[in-house]
Amino acid sequence: MKLSNIVSNGFCLGCGACEGVLGHSKIHMDLSQDGYLRPHNMSVLDSKDDYLINAICPGIRIENKVAEGNIHPIWGPILKIRTGYAFDEEVRRFGSSGGVISALAIYLIETKKVDFVAQISVSTTNPLVNEVQQSRTRTDVLSAAGSRYAPAAPLTRLMEFLETGQRFAVIGKPCDIAAVRNLSKIDKRIQSQIPYLLSFMCAGVPSMTGTYEVLKAMDVDRSKLISFRYRGDGWPGNARAEIDDGSVKEMDYATSWGNILNQHLQFRCKICPDGTGELADIVCADAWYGKDGYPDFNEHEGRSLVITRTAIGEELVSQIIKRGAIVVNDLHVNEIDKMQPYQRKRKQMVLGRLFATILRRGYGPRYKGMGLLKATLLADPVEWLRSAWGTFKRATGEY
Repeated sequence: MKLSNIVSNGFCLGCGACEGVLGHSKIHMDLSQDGYLRPHNMSVLDSKDDYLINAICPGIRIENKVAEGNIHPIWGPILKIRTGYAFDEEVRRFGSSGGVISALAIYLIETKKVDFVAQISVSTTNPLVNEVQQSRTRTDVLSAAGSRYAPAAPLTRLMEFLETGQRFAVIGKPCDIAAVRNLSKIDKRIQSQIPYLLSFMCAGVPSMTGTYEVLKAMDVDRSKLISFRYRGDGWPGNARAEIDDGSVKEMDYATSWGNILNQHLQFRCKICPDGTGELADIVCADAWYGKDGYPDFNEHEGRSLVITRTAIGEELVSQIIKRGAIVVNDLHVNEIDKMQPYQRKRKQMVLGRLFATILRRGYGPRYKGMGLLKATLLADPVEWLRSAWGTFKRATGEY
């Protein structure tokens, strides 16, 4: 499939892997008119370029061939499930949920298991723009802590990082991790230079339009914005805008994410088979407490859900526990349903949404080893059909 077809059919996730592999001279990621990061050709792509894109693009190819341990039909490969939080109070407070991913990143750097961590942080020139950074210190990691509910392309500098010859970890969305796994089948440097792939559960990528709507609801002129945080400084923490006149405006998480941002998700996210980072070594998420059968978004001390999926990931978590950098408790798999009900339903519905997309468009992404049939059998048939029909109606036009 040509890159232009991937984009026009709504299969692009905006991860930046195509730019990262082919280089800025051939492809550059830019915001589209709809506010999503999309690749733009800087020169004509040849057949080898097309082949490489088709081999690595997670928008059209996700294959789980690295599964270890028990494979749950909803939650994927599992070696161990825990809840926990960073022992360092600052890391816990400013990281998303309990700050475990940030604690892992700091541990990897300080123990010299990696030279740096590739992760998304806020741009130094624009408080609304995400950019990939090389984190080499605790300060770097903390500057990138917290969720960024806007387009992010963490793989745009992947070849640049590999060419340093250094070892590094990647922190990314599940689709970013899938792209790295795809590339590892072609580029053997991945295995030797990227020993750890860390992810977080993802409900989808909102467009920048969603962020603009949040700022509008907060009555903030984005031209006068000094800094903007989607959440953090607590759990879940408020969206927080600092303005050039010294004033600060905030919005609670249930409103910013629940009422605004999640109304602006890109199409490909709605047919995603992997919101839970099944191809990562370790995946973290919000270990929400329950209230009336739903997650409670009131403020609490941060708590992360931590799932190790590979032996490498389990070894790393065991080491950081022994070091005392995170505090954990074991968790039964059935408890995840209460913390992440959206992810459970999403996995159950995705096969119907994929079939609907293929019927409407004539083709769709290829998902392999994701256990979608087993997940479908756990779904309510009426709800499954309704979800598929809704996707069929949406899968029209250009994206």
